[in-house]
Amino acid sequence: MPVSLFDIRVPVVLLRIDRNPFHHGTLGAVRSLGRAGVDVHVVAESAGSPLPRSRFVRQMHPPPPPGSSAREIVLALRRVAARIARPAVLIPMDDASAVAVGLLRDDLAPSYLLPETPAGLPGHVADKARLADLCATLDVPHPSTLIPDSPAEAASAAWRLGLPVVAKWSRPWLVPTGTGLRSTVVVRSAQEARELYARSAEAGSRLLLQTFLPPGHELDWFCHGYVDRSGALRGGGTGVKLRARPRGAGLTAVGRWAPNPRVQALAERLTTALGYRGILDLDFRRCVATDRYHLLDFNPRPGAQFRVFADATGLDVVRAQHLDLTHRPLPGGAPLADREFVVENYAPLSALRPAPAGRELAWHAADDPAPGRALWSLWARHVGGRLLDRLSAPAPRSSPGGAARPLAHVVRQAPAPAADSPVIPVRSTGDEKASSC
Repeated sequence: MPVSLFDIRVPVVLLRIDRNPFHHGTLGAVRSLGRAGVDVHVVAESAGSPLPRSRFVRQMHPPPPPGSSAREIVLALRRVAARIARPAVLIPMDDASAVAVGLLRDDLAPSYLLPETPAGLPGHVADKARLADLCATLDVPHPSTLIPDSPAEAASAAWRLGLPVVAKWSRPWLVPTGTGLRSTVVVRSAQEARELYARSAEAGSRLLLQTFLPPGHELDWFCHGYVDRSGALRGGGTGVKLRARPRGAGLTAVGRWAPNPRVQALAERLTTALGYRGILDLDFRRCVATDRYHLLDFNPRPGAQFRVFADATGLDVVRAQHLDLTHRPLPGGAPLADREFVVENYAPLSALRPAPAGRELAWHAADDPAPGRALWSLWARHVGGRLLDRLSAPAPRSSPGGAARPLAHVVRQAPAPAADSPVIPVRSTGDEKASSC
């Protein structure tokens, strides 16, 4: 895409407050905008990450500390704005930052250019309990969902839905590290559901139980896009997950651009009904029994594999947002169907196989080789550290019957935060998630 299309006087600030040193989506955004001639500032943790090695990073800025509220996140962004000293396009790269920016959008103007999405809407769609209500209201297929109010109700709900079931915390960005809790798990017994509910206070939000559909070949789909000022969905498309990490349930390790009119229509119906503006990443699973695509997640920010949807002009979701907010026209490039995206540290063999329709790697790039060179040593150190942590962790406690309990460190239930609480602690949720239908 010609550099002249962009107003390069306007820098971009990428905000990531989840402590994930290997978030390849942030690197993809850095490269996409940097190649267009835009100055890219990154507010994110840099220790142990290949990201700061990129030649397209103009400056790294420290993120807000763990436990920050939305107001404290805004203050940190104002400090960054003072250093840049000119208005910048702000792009949140994780759920916690997207929710915080959505809550206090007006407080960030005029330092930052942001899409005019309704106040608080990013937090509404990111909250999995509220998303279930939205889908019911808008008649969008969604896994049957129950929200228990007690350990006994959790056990009963698991039986009603039919084991196994998927358990999710409604606000996964609140799940603390170091506790063994995951944002989403598959629950295989009523007792597991009961014990997991008992950790609601520790998780920081409500527990949801959903019907489960086993994964299968080309059942998991995603839709990325940028909803511009006119309400049109631009800069993305629909794709199918070919490999996931962990296998069958998790982030996209290998994805392919595959036009799917039914998924596209669901995405457009959602964004129109909500009045949503900005970048989105929607996850779907096709139910084999009904042949319906069920919405699993609505992420109000770029998906990590968004670069699979770089079209014939180079347009993607982050470029679309910069062009739109600087009042530049968005080119209408042809979609590159069957183009692939591969995350090398999760699918190294796939990165070596032929890709006739083209491929982009998450870390390695000929015009920006340093992050790819740094990846493997940093990744080996990261994996080794996690392995040592697991080996040194205490053994699970046993139940009175002598069997190992599947969910250790059970705590007493305390009230979860109110649904409209503005406090958004900054904690990592990990990168695994199961799928349900």
